[in-house]
Amino acid sequence: MSETEKMSLEDLGDLKPDMEALVAALLKNHRIDPNLYVEYDVKRGLRDSAGKGVLTGLTEVSDVNGYELIGGRRIPAEGSLYYQGIPVADLVAGQEGRKFGFEETIYLLLFGRLPNPGELGQFLVVMGEMQELSGRFVRDVVMKASCENIMNALQRCVLSLYTYDPAPEDISPGNVLRQCLELIAKLPLLTVYSYHSYRHFRRDDTLLIRNPKKGLSLAENILLMLRPDGQYTQLEAKVLDIALILHAEHGGGNNSTFTTRVVTSSGTDTYSSVAASIGSLKGPRHGGANLKVENMFADIKAHVPDWTDEEAVAGYLKKILNKEAFDRTGLIYGMGHAVYTLSDPRQVILKRFARALAEEKGRENEFALYERTEKLAGGLIMEHRKLFKNVCANVDFYSGFVYSMLGIPQELFTPMFAIARMPGWSAHRLEELIGAGKIIRPAYKYVGTHTDFVPVEERG
Repeated sequence: MSETEKMSLEDLGDLKPDMEALVAALLKNHRIDPNLYVEYDVKRGLRDSAGKGVLTGLTEVSDVNGYELIGGRRIPAEGSLYYQGIPVADLVAGQEGRKFGFEETIYLLLFGRLPNPGELGQFLVVMGEMQELSGRFVRDVVMKASCENIMNALQRCVLSLYTYDPAPEDISPGNVLRQCLELIAKLPLLTVYSYHSYRHFRRDDTLLIRNPKKGLSLAENILLMLRPDGQYTQLEAKVLDIALILHAEHGGGNNSTFTTRVVTSSGTDTYSSVAASIGSLKGPRHGGANLKVENMFADIKAHVPDWTDEEAVAGYLKKILNKEAFDRTGLIYGMGHAVYTLSDPRQVILKRFARALAEEKGRENEFALYERTEKLAGGLIMEHRKLFKNVCANVDFYSGFVYSMLGIPQELFTPMFAIARMPGWSAHRLEELIGAGKIIRPAYKYVGTHTDFVPVEERG
């Protein structure tokens, strides 16, 4: 080490950290001229100029459609969603009078077809056996270092399960299937227990840990474990079951599922893959959107005294669009979608169940406000942004309201999404592994400049 370097290191001890200067240097170094994206035809966000996703892979797991091709032109159409080729609307309709709709959906997504009665019965037994956590794990992992954001708690718990797995690095299809089924079954417990831990250690609530019951659906067990009295109505369990079905899968291009495929393509273990997908889903632009909708409606309720006054509601929505109200981003949350144009099929179905639940809960006035806002918002957004493409409500528009009516706390809105999406992530992970594709590695164009190295004592 030179004398100059020794003096520099000694002098560092007398310097106070100047974070503002470091941040300024950081921002200066990472600003790229936005015109360069146009010059090099970069598909920002992996979308083309029309907002359509760039084709990066193939899948049989699900299909998402918001347009029809007529004469080579993409014409807006009512949205449709297919799980393994079956319309999700038909899947939901087929659950009338049954309570294991989500479990049947899990089977469909993983194995490509609906189970017969015997197969479904065997599958429920397997899932029931896997739906447990040892007291040691709950004590040593879930209860230690409680976290205010349950999504981060889920990541920590999922990664910790690696240690308890006898073959964590085995990525053969059979072993990964076992791991995925374990995670699908255990994620509800990890979620609810992490929430109770957070409430006890950070909010001084009574600690409540209730084990799931064999023979109940995942939806029923979530309500059983979450509520202090463990009680729920059949409509509540049915609505939660439907919400889980509708959120279970949405094509390979959504952010968290694409994360699953990218990370899986590297050959890493299942727990690392799932933790990465949870991190993606946590973002407010993805799984956190339903909470933004609920916060927006709380703001509307506080500032519009008469919820039945359509002009007053429209006036406040205009203020939101003009960045004069709510969070001043100019966004009406829950409106618009990257694929759907005329309607989001998930929203259409969930809205129907939201209405039924609102009637049971005596919250028809709130439902009417949501419906009134949905009716007004699309046109106002199109007018404000001078759009010709229709703007429809997406599934997030009613999902937060549904969760609130079910007594699910806001801290669990996004974790509920993770519970629902785990089967979709699993199906895509298995498809990526079995397909033995290449590691996903898109290109980035270098637009910096090459410079010579300058010795430290010669730098200004």
